[in-house]
Amino acid sequence: MIGTIRLVLALLAAAIATPCLALWQFVALRTGWLDERPAPRIWHRLVTKLLGMRIRVYGEIAAGRPLLIASNHVSWTDIMVLGSLADVHFIAKSELAGWPIMGTLARLQRTVFVEREKRRRSGEQAGEIGARLSNGDPIVLFAEGSTSDGNLMLPFKSTLFGAARKALEANGGRTVTIQPVAIAYTRLQGMPMGRLHRAHAAWIGERALVPHLRELLSEGAIDLEVHFGEPVVATPDADRKQIAREVERQVRTMLSAALRNPA
Repeated sequence: MIGTIRLVLALLAAAIATPCLALWQFVALRTGWLDERPAPRIWHRLVTKLLGMRIRVYGEIAAGRPLLIASNHVSWTDIMVLGSLADVHFIAKSELAGWPIMGTLARLQRTVFVEREKRRRSGEQAGEIGARLSNGDPIVLFAEGSTSDGNLMLPFKSTLFGAARKALEANGGRTVTIQPVAIAYTRLQGMPMGRLHRAHAAWIGERALVPHLRELLSEGAIDLEVHFGEPVVATPDADRKQIAREVERQVRTMLSAALRNPA
């Protein structure tokens, strides 16, 4: 019963706030009369509050620009978490663009949509991301290419790290900052999550979004940690595969430490 009440109240709050913030963002993008940064950040913070998420942050987002943030990926809620902490944009699968509501909101936040399965387009897609980076937009890359169960990380895919080279080319050979970030879901209702319980927060494969949202709202009180790692500076002669391996190493280390000893 309590879970149902929380679900109804959360949906009501989102239904009231979302159109107002979406209108703000639409006017900001179309006219430039308003600042486009506050609306997405406010919306993401609202969603994390409605979901009962308590976020602990370690470190801080790098000041250097262009900035590519490379993170592990557990759930769609990762987007809400990072979006609530900083004015960032995201790289998402092209299928998201066609989703009702969520696709519209993603476009309003100027998400970069990519087709990961079409390797022939990887250079073109990296070029688009590189152009956005060179314009000063901090971009978040979920480098595993898919969500995991929150216990183990999948290997990072190096293809879209090529965006750093494209940004270098666009900036006449300046450096690009790549920052590792680890997101760890650590507690449920105050109790440390075990391997099985961590799947509660994870959103894997073809799992339907609405039932997962209902479960999160019914349970509530999820603690998670966001660790900002040591930035890696990419230079014109840097190898994207080596960069991907170093960033993956940092994220894996931070994630393992957070899961072993949750705050």
